[in-house]
Amino acid sequence: MTRNRMLTAAAALALLPALGAVSGTALAADASAPSRSYKPIDLFALEYASDPQISPDGKKIAYVRRSFDIMTDRARANIWIIDVATGEHRPLLSGTASFSSPRWSPDGKRLAYISSAEGSAQIYVRWMDSGATARVTNLTQGPAGLSWSPDGRQLAFAMFVPEDAKPFASMPAAPEGARWAGKPVVIDRLNYRNDGAGYAAQGHDHIFTVPTEGGTPRQATRGAFDHGGLIDWSNDGKTLIFSANRKDDPDRHPQRDQIFSLNLETGALMQLTKREGPSVAPQISPDGKLIAFLGYTDRYTSNQEFSLWVMNRDGSNARSLTASMDVGVTDFGWDSRGGLYFAYDQQGTTKLAYTTPKGGTRILASGLGGEDIGRPYSGISMSIARDGTVATNVTSDTQPGDVAVIKGTSLRRLTRLNDDVAAIRDLARVEEIWTTAADGVKSQSWIMKPANFDPSKRYPMILEIHGGPHTNYGARFSAEMQAYAAAGYVVLYSNPRGSTSYGDKFANMIDKAYPGSDYDDLMAAVDGVLAKGYVDPARLFVTGGSGGGVLTAWIVGKTNRFRAAVVAKPVINWTSFALTADNPAYFGRYWFGKNPWEAGAQAEYWRRSPLSLVGTVKTTTMLITGEQDYRTPISETEQYYTALKLNGVETAQVRIPDSSHGMIDRPSRLVAKTTYILGWFAKHGGVETDKGE
Repeated sequence: MTRNRMLTAAAALALLPALGAVSGTALAADASAPSRSYKPIDLFALEYASDPQISPDGKKIAYVRRSFDIMTDRARANIWIIDVATGEHRPLLSGTASFSSPRWSPDGKRLAYISSAEGSAQIYVRWMDSGATARVTNLTQGPAGLSWSPDGRQLAFAMFVPEDAKPFASMPAAPEGARWAGKPVVIDRLNYRNDGAGYAAQGHDHIFTVPTEGGTPRQATRGAFDHGGLIDWSNDGKTLIFSANRKDDPDRHPQRDQIFSLNLETGALMQLTKREGPSVAPQISPDGKLIAFLGYTDRYTSNQEFSLWVMNRDGSNARSLTASMDVGVTDFGWDSRGGLYFAYDQQGTTKLAYTTPKGGTRILASGLGGEDIGRPYSGISMSIARDGTVATNVTSDTQPGDVAVIKGTSLRRLTRLNDDVAAIRDLARVEEIWTTAADGVKSQSWIMKPANFDPSKRYPMILEIHGGPHTNYGARFSAEMQAYAAAGYVVLYSNPRGSTSYGDKFANMIDKAYPGSDYDDLMAAVDGVLAKGYVDPARLFVTGGSGGGVLTAWIVGKTNRFRAAVVAKPVINWTSFALTADNPAYFGRYWFGKNPWEAGAQAEYWRRSPLSLVGTVKTTTMLITGEQDYRTPISETEQYYTALKLNGVETAQVRIPDSSHGMIDRPSRLVAKTTYILGWFAKHGGVETDKGE
């Protein structure tokens, strides 16, 4: 059974995973008359399934049921359990506290999980026959990456370990009773802040073990390095397998995680992989002879996909099992026969396949995912029972993530968490469209029409652009786009060149050239929809977030065909961005090949900056960004706002207080984003919206 989920080593402008967990709430009431139109506030009625974990015998599935509490404006995560044979579905751990990371013991008799029920995040173990529960830890920092030892006596986990800063100056003591300002903060790391986490504390992530009946955690790793991700045990329980970046000055060398083994008895640490590129998420085969992992050889291109690899237990004879498929593997796990199930994206859908270390691959299922609820991004969790039954999540254009099981090529959906919403809200469906740019490149898009679509009418249209830029959209549920369609817009969303799920060549067509020809793909998609005759060419609107915000700002600098635009959390000036975004060692080297001050670099940084086109912008443009965004810092938004104002372009700056890049810290922030976008478009010739909804 997999101990699940992948460490993602990509540092892209993508939205960081979609809305977190939360609890069901009654749908928004319409005081005047019953309405079947989906509204932004209906987000609070939605639920979705994540992290499904199947018991070793394949009979039960524990999963995290996520929802949104409208009264507290908080995400909620509870653990539910499903009987695979009967479909019986009931809460296991429920309430206002967070419950997450369910992990079955090797014998299936206990379930470990993480909960904040007693204030701080701690590890608990529940005996499934009696319901008795023991708190296993008393930690000062939050744990992650739970993994059972083969004998069920220990749990491994990762946790941040603070370190005392070493001051190079000492302030004199303040007089008794004096009220001096707070102490200066000294920063000496390259990666000194992280989006969603804030300014980094002094310290590192280390791996610990703790007895499953409680006791004092034992720190297993040491040094000024971060360890963690997926943690696995050797079959005899004496050794841990994990990934870490232990290069000198790791902040300057991203994408260099390697796989290590650690003997718990002797403390001996052995590096098993030594590639120029990352090796992550190790899992030991059932017979203990092989290790499967994800990795790639670093080519310093802006997009690089993980392949599924296997190697001997000592690190020798490493070989890729999926290199010939030209896909990026996102999750995987062994079955008891020594075969491997793995998930990957292809043409905007997530698929499951099966292979063996000797080769040969079978495609088993598609339409998987549902880890994002805001926009139609990919994202999947899976686990595998001894008999090869796979537990995963599935999604569609009208359904957020549900739990399903796959046996061979047979997929059976076990939950229908949002049937209550579908019963009283008309949700829009999507249709696929392929278009061709002037240079012959074909790209895939989807059209979402209002649920009450009338082909004889002409509708306004919103072009919505994904982030990344190396991510992908698909026929998956999107709360944002459902709200746009319900408001009366045709919604177009695309995977232009640079998007993943179409192979390495397509994704790297924008390597060292973004934004650029991806603009041509988006315009070809717009033209393709206009040719159908039901969209009003005088009422075109455009928006996108993160990498999509970059392209939106680029578009309004290139064309005046759009009536209004909303640029969300963009990069406007690549020079300032490269030196203020989190993970600064990444963007200059991988996206430009040079740092901004190096010879010949500045002209290219400026050429690709939307700020360079601001003098040509005529389109009314709103900007929206979180004030605590450290991925695309709000200073980027401020630059563009000021430039547009100086250029005489109608603009507005919407700032989301205390919000990071994803704008998902509180559910109401996604509602606010959607509402303000609709309001801006309504103000400039779009569909009038009901105030306050």
